[in-house]
Amino acid sequence: MFWLRLVPDDTKIQFMRGRILGLATSAFLSIASVILFFYPGLNYGVDFKGGITFQITTPQPADFSVLRADIDDLGFGQAQLQQFGSPNDVLVRMEAQPTDQLQQKAYETIKQTLIDKVPGVVVGASDSVGGTVSGELFTNGMLALGLALIAMLFYIWFRFEWQFGVGAVVTMVLDVTKMVGIYVVTGFEFNLTSIAALLTVLGYSVNDKVVVYDRVRENLRLYKAMPLRQLIDLSINQTLNRTIGTSLATFLACLPLAIWSGEALQQFAIVILIGVVVATTSSIFIAAPILLFLGEDKLFRKKAPPAAPAPGEGKPAGKGA
Repeated sequence: MFWLRLVPDDTKIQFMRGRILGLATSAFLSIASVILFFYPGLNYGVDFKGGITFQITTPQPADFSVLRADIDDLGFGQAQLQQFGSPNDVLVRMEAQPTDQLQQKAYETIKQTLIDKVPGVVVGASDSVGGTVSGELFTNGMLALGLALIAMLFYIWFRFEWQFGVGAVVTMVLDVTKMVGIYVVTGFEFNLTSIAALLTVLGYSVNDKVVVYDRVRENLRLYKAMPLRQLIDLSINQTLNRTIGTSLATFLACLPLAIWSGEALQQFAIVILIGVVVATTSSIFIAAPILLFLGEDKLFRKKAPPAAPAPGEGKPAGKGA
């Protein structure tokens, strides 16, 4: 049987030579992302900054591109459309307007425009999403991310040792901050779907790091005299084929969604694509160097107990010897 090997089995790439550059680059990108988070900030969606939602029912299966263009041309901000039940039912979310009067005017204008341009359409009543509810959603979303990080810390700590857990969680925090920076730079709408995307990237990231760490743990038992830096390089090379193969399969699976799907799903898929690249590279150039710095004196090898003396050795010599 033919097996496709993306990476030769006997690779001996010295990844730890680039550990300082990898950590410095990651720190720079994460700090820049935090700065971008505060200024200019995220492009929050209706879920987090409030707005109006209403449902429309079309006589034929809804054409999302036409509906979105008709609404966006009115100048009330970007509309978020989502199938709701049957192909004829669409849930529309609009940005909040400065005042309640303008918000009601926006709804009435959109309603009349849809009735004029889509014969037979039925527009339901609007429902406002207030700032308080939006703030609670944002807080709960961030809480979900924080709890996920804590759960992963305890899982890896329990399965391995605390150095592994700290290394994985610090790396995942850096991964998440970079993904937030991606949202700011691209201008993608940050909503509840974005929280789902970040949690997906976190799950993929921790899975990739567990694979590398598991091989490090196995090699710690096998190669008791090997320096830790060399052992980590060996472990990464041994798992490199699996890492690249899994990442490539995930990337190719999401690529069609990023190219041909609707706007909301397209943004989700693009974030996953970037997240796969970030998570894969961070397992090699961030998580592994952190483990090297934390574990060089603590993880590294518990010395074997001294050999028992041979019979007659270690005893004081008798008289006349």
